[in-house]
Amino acid sequence: MKKHNGSSDVELELDHELPPAEENDGSETQTAAQAGAAQGPESELEQARAEKAAYLDRLARLQAEFDNFRKRNAKEQQDFRDYALAGALGSLLPILDSLDRALKTDAASLEEFRSGIALIDKQFHDALAKLGVQPIPAEGEPFDPNLHQAVQAVDTDEVKDNHVIDELQRGYKLRDRLLRPAMVRVARNPNH
Repeated sequence: MKKHNGSSDVELELDHELPPAEENDGSETQTAAQAGAAQGPESELEQARAEKAAYLDRLARLQAEFDNFRKRNAKEQQDFRDYALAGALGSLLPILDSLDRALKTDAASLEEFRSGIALIDKQFHDALAKLGVQPIPAEGEPFDPNLHQAVQAVDTDEVKDNHVIDELQRGYKLRDRLLRPAMVRVARNPNH
C-alpha cells in the first residue's frame, strides 16, 4: 500500500507478480499458511477500501461541521453589525426627549426658537429612521407590555380599557429589537 502526500487517496500496487507456488510432492492440497498468503492481497484490498470509506465519512462530517461553523459565524457577525449601534443610539435618546419636550412648550414669544428646535427635531428623527430606528406607536394603542411601560393606570370612561391614554416618554425600536419601551399612562375602565 502506498499513500500519496497531501491527498487522501490510497493507491495500491496491484501490478506486482506473486512468487511461483512451491511444488509439494505432486499433491495439490494447500497448507493453511499457503491459503492465508493467497488471500493476503485481497484482504489488504478490503482493508484499504474500509479505511477509504472511513476517511471519506470523516471528511464529509468535518466538512459539514465546518460549514455549520461558517454559517453560525456569519450570522453572529451579521447580528453584531445590525445591533452594534444599539448602545450608542440609546445614549442619544435623552437628547431627543429634551427636544420633544421643548416642542411642547407654549412660549409664543420664542416662536423662532421653537421653529428651529422643530427643524432639529425633524432632522434628528430622519437620521434615526435612516439607521433603522423607529418610534413605537403609543397614544390610543392597546397597551402592550412588550413595547410599553405603564407608569400610571387612570380610571376613565373616555378611553377604552387597557389602552394608552398618553405617552410620557417615547419608546424606540431598532429594526425588530426594542431599544427602550414607551413610558405611558394606561386607561382602566372598570365598566368594560
